[in-house]
This record gives sequence, structure tokens and C-alpha cells, in this order.
Amino acid sequence: MAVLTPAEGSHNIDEEWKEGEPFHWERVHPEFTWYETGKVNMTYECVDRHVEQGRGEKKALWYFSEHEEQSWTYLDLQKEVNRWANVLKNHGVGKGDFVFVFLPKHPHCHVAMLAAVKIGAVVGPLFEAFMEEAVRDRIKDCDGEYLITSSEFLDRVPKKELPSLGTIFVTDDHVEGYVSITSEAKKEKEEAMTEWVDLNDGLNIHYTSGSTGKPKGIIHAHRVMIQQYQTGRWVLDLKEDDIYWCTAHPGWVTGTVYGVFAPLLNGVTTVIHGGRFSAEAWYDVIEKAGVSVWYSAPTAYRMLKSAGEDVRRRYDLTSLRHLLSVGEPLNPEVIYWAQEAFGLRVHDTWWMTETGAQLIANLPTRNIKPGSMGRPIPGVEAAVLDEEGQERPRGEVGHLAIRADWPAIMKEVWKNEEKYASYFPHGEEWYIAGDLAIMDEDGYVFFQGRSDDMINASGERIGPFEVESKLLEHEAVAEAGVVGKPDEVRGEIVKAFITLTPTYVANEELLEELRLFVKRRLAAHAAPKEIEVMEELPKTQISGKILRRKLKERDRVGG
Repeated sequence: MAVLTPAEGSHNIDEEWKEGEPFHWERVHPEFTWYETGKVNMTYECVDRHVEQGRGEKKALWYFSEHEEQSWTYLDLQKEVNRWANVLKNHGVGKGDFVFVFLPKHPHCHVAMLAAVKIGAVVGPLFEAFMEEAVRDRIKDCDGEYLITSSEFLDRVPKKELPSLGTIFVTDDHVEGYVSITSEAKKEKEEAMTEWVDLNDGLNIHYTSGSTGKPKGIIHAHRVMIQQYQTGRWVLDLKEDDIYWCTAHPGWVTGTVYGVFAPLLNGVTTVIHGGRFSAEAWYDVIEKAGVSVWYSAPTAYRMLKSAGEDVRRRYDLTSLRHLLSVGEPLNPEVIYWAQEAFGLRVHDTWWMTETGAQLIANLPTRNIKPGSMGRPIPGVEAAVLDEEGQERPRGEVGHLAIRADWPAIMKEVWKNEEKYASYFPHGEEWYIAGDLAIMDEDGYVFFQGRSDDMINASGERIGPFEVESKLLEHEAVAEAGVVGKPDEVRGEIVKAFITLTPTYVANEELLEELRLFVKRRLAAHAAPKEIEVMEELPKTQISGKILRRKLKERDRVGG
């Protein structure tokens, strides 16, 4: 296996921790004002702290869209958050209330979230592409009373089906029947009282969906700031002069944790891009802002790769120094492409909505084994367990588990104690992620698929991700999703669904070539027995993950 070694340079983790030393999360507590004062609030640590410590004139947010560019200093952000917080309080929002935020990627989204948190509310960011059903289910589940949105989204808010929803704020200057939070904020004072809370009080709620049932509300507490701040330093490697861009919308947990909270906790400049994706638009933002640290998803990297080198070479991207990936497993071909295109490694990170922050990562100071999501970060212990909760030998597939003592772990599953307990089937010691993995002799973790995605073919246990990654190494394959198809003789067979790159046409010769490609480079038992070419693979709306369960359903009904 080709190992990619770290680039030369100074990194935060290298300066603060030596490999092999124990690490305790209490070491991070003195970084926060509450360590001395006992007064806790995420917004205070993200914004007010920096202003009070003399960094008010530093650029906090830098917004780009197709027709607009604007920037906000930390002092600007503090004043606007305070104005909005006063408006929310005037309309009855108090500690523990749910405030949903349904806005596009824009500084207003950050301001709304931070204002709600400042007065002790629990904020529920909603993805900007959500349609009526998704909006209704989330607000209704919490009996949400407050929503901050924009007039362009109002037709997707089913008011008549949400009797609890008493007040809807809009960011437009005037919309009949709604409260203009922007207009009212202009009349408010630039100071606002902070609602002090406990570290275990509710901060935000994000919904995560499984293969069955309604999405489940995962509530996190203010204590997540401990791990979100520290992973910002060690995994994102954020330094004071960095220009940082996380491409995720705050409606996705990555966009909240590493798009809003972590960079502000670390006092850096956060880029927000409000336009649609295109390679040209993204490269233009990197060039204009001088982005140095970039956190995106494998799907986005693959789309940039497919846009071609001619597009990339039109832009000056030399400001980039640290690339990271999240949301789905990082296929090795993306790592090799980035190494060639940018001269930089892409650092995979693994975590979940339920975990609240990164747990396993390819740190900037460690070797990268392409195909691995890295090793547990300091302060985190991982293992691969069997069905009875016993540790599996290194190199064997099992259930990925994390010792349940990290500070960002979820506070609760809203109104669903049974679901919360299901994450701890062997007792409170181990959190079971629902992912299958292999851990090698060096402690590197290799994702093998979700627990319900594992393929059992003629007694062999096959992880779909490994087969997908191998298919993607072939130049004809643009995307791949692999599932197990029931078979009377073998139990299951490996079936692949693929999309092709533009220069290839589906025919039997090509499909046979792909089968042999996997067989020769991976293993005979892993080679797909069937390959189906599709125009587009089904994906999640937010993160772009391929939905294997939809592929299984398609197969059951014959396409």
C-alpha cells in the first residue's frame, strides 16, 4: 500500500501533544472563559470572547455569491447577533425553546443560529433544499414555536399543519403577516444579555435518518464546544491567520459544527459561498478569498476532478495548505488526484451526527494510508467488536465502536430513549456506530459499509465500499454503488450500480472488463456478478451519499 507522508511544516497538534502520550479532555477547559467564571454559553465563546480579548476588528465572516461579496468583523457579528437576540426575546423566545432556522448559506444563517443560542434557545438548522414534508416533520416533532426563514422558502413551510408554530420571522424587510427580524433588529440596541447555561444544557438539534422510520432528533449540549474547539485546532489545523471554508450548509451537522462553531471558537475567518456548485465558482472563491484550509465532501472533490485540469489551471489556488473530507468514505482515487492537482493530501475524517465532533481522522502530522479514514484522535479510543461485544482480531471485519467518554457525544435522542439505548447494545462503555470496519496492526481504520450493507456471498463477508473504490479506479466509472442481491445458491451476490464517464458507452464488453478489473485487482469473490448502468445514482439530499437501500429497493422491484 502506498503511504502518503506528512508535508513539512508546523502543525498545532505537533506543538501541543506528542504521539503516544495520554490526552485528557480537561486539558482544553482553560481555553474557555467559563473555566474561570463558571458562566457557559456557546455564542459567548464564539463571538463575544474574541471582541473582549481585543480581536473585534478581525474578519469573522466573508461571504461570496454570484453577484455579491461582503465581510463582517467579529465586532460586526457581535452587534448583529445582539440585535437579533433582542428581537427574539421581545417575541417570547426563552431558554430551552426550539428555534428553527431555514435559510440559505448566508451570514444571516450564522447570525440567526448564534442569536438563538445566546439567549439559551435550542437551535434547529434546516437544510435549504428541504421540501415541505421534511420541514414539517422536524418542526412538528419538537412542537416548535419559532422559525426564522426567508420569503423565498415560505411556500415550503406548511403552517396549517404546524399548530405549535406561533411566530415566523423573515429576513426580508417586509412580508405581510410575518415578523421582519432584519427590520426590527435595526431598531434594537447593540448590546444584549447572555443567557448563561450549564455545559449539559441543550444547544442544537439535528435530525438523522436511518433505513426505516422518521428522522430522529439528536440533541447536543454546550459541552460539545470542548471537542469542537480542539478538533478545529488539531484536525482542521486552524491557525490565527487562516482563511477557512467548509462547503457544507448548516442544515447538515458538518455545516453547523465545522462551518459555524469550530472556526468561530478558534477565531479564524470563515468563508461562506451562497451560490450553486460549479468548479469555476468554487475555484474562484478559493482564489479571491485566499482560502488556506478547505473542508468538503468526496462527491465535491470527484466533481472537481471530472471538471478537468483545464478549468483548474485557470485559477491561482496556491493559498491552499490543508484539505479535508467528510460525509462519506474517501476513495483513494480522490487522494491521488488531489496530490497531483494541488500537491496536497486530502485528510479523511470520520464522525456522525450523534458523535458531535470528529473521532477518527487522518491528522496532518500522520501518514495517510489511502482507503483508511485514519486513526482515533487523541482522547478517543476505538475498537472493532463482534456481535457479542468482544474485540475482533486486527484485520477482521466487525462493528466499529468508540469508548463512550468523549465530550461531544449526543445529550439525547429527542423523545426516544429506546433509540438512544440502541447505540449502546453492550452497556454504556461502548458506542456502536452502525458502521462495519477493519482496524489494521497500526490502528488505522478502514470503513467497510454500514452494518446492514454487509454482503454475505458464499460464506465470504464483503464490504461494499471496498468494491466501489476499486470500480472507481477504472476510468470508465464516474460513480458506483454496490449492494448484496439475494441468491438462492450463494445467499447473496455482489451487484454494482454505476454511472459512466462521458466518453464511455455501456455494452457487454465494457461490463465484463469491469468485472475482471475488480477480480484481478481485489478478489474473485468481490467481483460483481451483475453490473447495472444508470443515468444517476440515488443520493441523500444533504450530503450526497449514495443510498444503497434505494438501490436494493430498485433491485427488488426489478428497476
